[in-house]
Amino acid sequence: MQARILTVGPGLKSGIKLRLDEPIAQLGAELLCGAVAALAECPGPLVVISADTAISLMAVNAKQELVGGVILPGPQLSMNALVQKTAQLPQIDPAARAPESVLGKSTSACLQNGFVLGTASLLDGLADRFCAELGAQTAFYATGDLPRSIREACRTPIHYRETLITDGLHRIWLRNRKG
Repeated sequence: MQARILTVGPGLKSGIKLRLDEPIAQLGAELLCGAVAALAECPGPLVVISADTAISLMAVNAKQELVGGVILPGPQLSMNALVQKTAQLPQIDPAARAPESVLGKSTSACLQNGFVLGTASLLDGLADRFCAELGAQTAFYATGDLPRSIREACRTPIHYRETLITDGLHRIWLRNRKG
């Protein structure tokens, strides 16, 4: 028995039109898979947030067209660079919540605030900009290593789905299987 190997890319049906300058060369397959899975729950507009080393936000409009996005350093990468490249800054626990007050009273509390509240504020600011272009009803779906502490600190509702990418991959496979 032979298995047919499918690669997410040109030639596979995803159900999403790509409205990017060079989608074949530049769109990460994980973002397309995430968008396919999110569209199974919400007709759009929506934004998929994939967080690992980098945070990528990719928008799908109400016509179910992938229309563009943003890429920025992930919070753990930023924190590691800050701790490694500066003197006397301790490591913090990325899963820990920010202190009650934004006014940190210790170096660790200040770092925790910056990590959690700074990243949440950055995501909220980007969400406002996405909503300004896509509409106020834009839904946000996240997957990857975006700590719960950050998601909970966001004012923007974010639907976290650990298996968003694999769910989308499965949906793409179902669209393209033969037999």
